[in-house]
Amino acid sequence: MSKLPSLIAILTAALAVYAQTNVLTYHNDIARTGQNLAETILTTSNVNSTIFGKLFLTKLDGRVDAQPLYATSISVPGQGEHNLLIAATENDSLYALDADSGAVLWHTSLLKTGETPSDDRGCSQVTPEIGITSTPVIHLKSGPAAGVVYAVAMSKDSSGNYHQRLHALTLAAGAEAAASPVDIQAKYPGTGDNSSGGYVIFDPAQYKARSGLLLLDGTVYIGWSSHCDYRPYTGWLMGYNATSLAQSTVLNVTPNGEGGALWAAGAGIAADTSANIYYLIANGTFDTKLNSQGFPRKGDFGNAFVKISTGSGGLAVADYFTMFNTVSESDADQDLGSGGTLVLPRMKDSRGNVRDLAVGAGKDANIYLADRNNMGKFNPSNNNNIYQVLTGSLAGSVFSSPAYYNGRVYFGAVNDSIRAFQFSKAVLSSRPQSLTSNQFGYPGATPSISANGTTNGIVWAIENSSPAVLHAYSADNLARELYNSNQAGGGRDHFGPGNKFMAPTIVNGKVYVSTPTGVAAFGLLGSR
Repeated sequence: MSKLPSLIAILTAALAVYAQTNVLTYHNDIARTGQNLAETILTTSNVNSTIFGKLFLTKLDGRVDAQPLYATSISVPGQGEHNLLIAATENDSLYALDADSGAVLWHTSLLKTGETPSDDRGCSQVTPEIGITSTPVIHLKSGPAAGVVYAVAMSKDSSGNYHQRLHALTLAAGAEAAASPVDIQAKYPGTGDNSSGGYVIFDPAQYKARSGLLLLDGTVYIGWSSHCDYRPYTGWLMGYNATSLAQSTVLNVTPNGEGGALWAAGAGIAADTSANIYYLIANGTFDTKLNSQGFPRKGDFGNAFVKISTGSGGLAVADYFTMFNTVSESDADQDLGSGGTLVLPRMKDSRGNVRDLAVGAGKDANIYLADRNNMGKFNPSNNNNIYQVLTGSLAGSVFSSPAYYNGRVYFGAVNDSIRAFQFSKAVLSSRPQSLTSNQFGYPGATPSISANGTTNGIVWAIENSSPAVLHAYSADNLARELYNSNQAGGGRDHFGPGNKFMAPTIVNGKVYVSTPTGVAAFGLLGSR
């Protein structure tokens, strides 16, 4: 018997393992592009309701608001090697599931003895309990632990005190690392909300970590949002050493005012390859009186698009843009902070100049494209100081995060179609190149992309309805819907009601979706 077929099978299996990829952070990378360009299994031909559908739905102990993360070929003690799906719940639990079967491999509660998850603090945004809301981040490394999962958990003790803690758990077994957890406390010079003795004070009861965590150059960054707009609160960004979990840097973007929360609809804190952070700040105090460098005199950046440096001096606002009507927008709760930021790849403009850009949108239905090397600052008369504004380019407010693929940016606004805007010579088209035939109710949709390089591009998005609907579209033409989870008869692919924090994770032939009760997986039927 020839050994060639066996050799081919071995080589094929080896290549499949080698080709597998990971999703270790929100929307795939620190730029928050939402794209996986190494998807070789799912194509525009085989994603259809005949051969593609729901593979499993694993129920967990609470609502899953964080995006599921994926780590391939991890050796789990006593259980062998598995592809891991990491899921976090609002019941303060972290789970590692077998990504191919949905079986629970480990489960760790981040609650201390006598504690419960926080109540919803009288705010319906995350309810009925607040535990782990922000998407964790994974640091892969060699050794028996295989890596570390970082997560922020909110809890309440038997005396009614609220706690925010940063945890570091081993990826292989879900065990707390030696320094973990650490209670989160902070102060920053200022006289704004909840200040005392010349410092604004971080009150763990008044905040939740909503933005996906960022791991950058050995530091874990955490952004904080309020409970609704219940004062007192200000805008906090904190950094912790990824090894010791010691707090290494703190920034408050409204230290002498109020508001300015970091929401981003759960999107991850975005960064570029030069270790700068980019964020859309929510409604809050903006000082229209500027210093000689064009910065707010009192350091209050409410409702601004900010660039934050992370150098040896710690976190600092390095540049910013805000609208000419920023104060009235904040007063009307029409701020930028409802949307996520996307750092774009380098592009050349019509003159051949290299452009470093970032894009985002908020509640005013405009798309803002900023030059990362010259954000534009504040002009009280107009918005001509920013690189490009697409005024009224969306049909609704943005409570989601955009995605990027192959020269296009994809936005899913409230009660709007998902729209693809095309770049040409570093300028974004004023009209969409294509759009979906169906519209997405509140909170719109956060699209994710799978592709094999520049081929077989698929846009995935979840409709927050009951039942929720997973949609797949051709990335080249959004009018071409490939699949949705309502198409198969008998509710075969239904996965329960919707959830406003829903960003699909696509990796190695499967699509993972967080739900109010657990995690669902989709793929080619029979591929489990």
